Amino acid sequence: MTAYVSRPQITLADHKVTTGDILDDIKAHHPDHPRLGAILRVVGNCGVTTRYFTRPLASPLISGTAPVEERAKTAFADALGMAERAAVEAMDAAGLSPADVTGVVTSHSTGWSVPNLDVHLINRLGLKPTVRRLALTTLACAGGVQALVRACDMVAARPGDRVLVVVSEVISSVYNHADTSIEAMIYKGLFGDSAGAVVVTGEPLGEGLAIDDTFEYVLPGSLDRYSGRLDGSGLHFDSTKKALTAADDVLPALLEWTGDSPADFALIHPGSPRIISDTATALGLAPHDSRHSTDTLAEEGNLGGVSVLRVLDRTHTDAPPAGAHGFAVAYGPGFATAALRVRWNS
Repeated sequence: MTAYVSRPQITLADHKVTTGDILDDIKAHHPDHPRLGAILRVVGNCGVTTRYFTRPLASPLISGTAPVEERAKTAFADALGMAERAAVEAMDAAGLSPADVTGVVTSHSTGWSVPNLDVHLINRLGLKPTVRRLALTTLACAGGVQALVRACDMVAARPGDRVLVVVSEVISSVYNHADTSIEAMIYKGLFGDSAGAVVVTGEPLGEGLAIDDTFEYVLPGSLDRYSGRLDGSGLHFDSTKKALTAADDVLPALLEWTGDSPADFALIHPGSPRIISDTATALGLAPHDSRHSTDTLAEEGNLGGVSVLRVLDRTHTDAPPAGAHGFAVAYGPGFATAALRVRWNS
């Protein structure tokens, strides 16, 4: 069954942080790092010019030493605030009231709370107490596409359902000066904070994305590629050198699923310039075809699970022709991949 996705509503965090700001902060906190020169070069060339944080860079909650409990509590509160705003705007844009929503799928990996975003949003938005819900809490960068996969399942199981998908991440919560590896320094400059929301239905609510098929894949033996870690200094995001080729390692399985289907456009997770270019090339697309991913990375950073929703939002402003075929692809810790076979409906 085909599912239809409304135009994403995106909420960016309040505080604009330039890459120059990040470089100055790294120099101030790590003046004696033996590889400082290399770190500054790599961070300066990570493909990101600006990103947005929920708190100022100089805040104890970001580049300072606030205790882990304060960091975690604040990160979830900030994520919830952005999520609520994006969700309200998504329902309004789709012409729905809270009573019209029959399902909600959330994804959030950067702040800890039980219950999670789903229950909090049911209360804050005034959704029906009988709404079907699913909270995804460990998917990180794959969360947006994976949430759309689960929303498609809901709509297929119950035609007529209207599923609200909300993703919110405060990835500045992993900005931690206790982490001094080159990988950790890159992540200081790579990520941004945001939320995004859409409505998924069995009938189109307007021009936008139509999903015809979904794909999920966990790369065997890949637990060491990316992982989250919590200790007394806060939340950390770790990776090994194998992470550099993790997306490429998935491409054979992805291409087996895509088959000979032509790709006129793609919504590629902007995890890095290499991830964008390698995935686009594998799908037979030119650099221009992945411009919305590249622009998202440059102007807002890697937004985690919100990223592909932001790329879709940009696609609405420069849409492919009606009937154009494409794919949405996202990668995350696991090493996990979620993908969609899509058409542009107008």
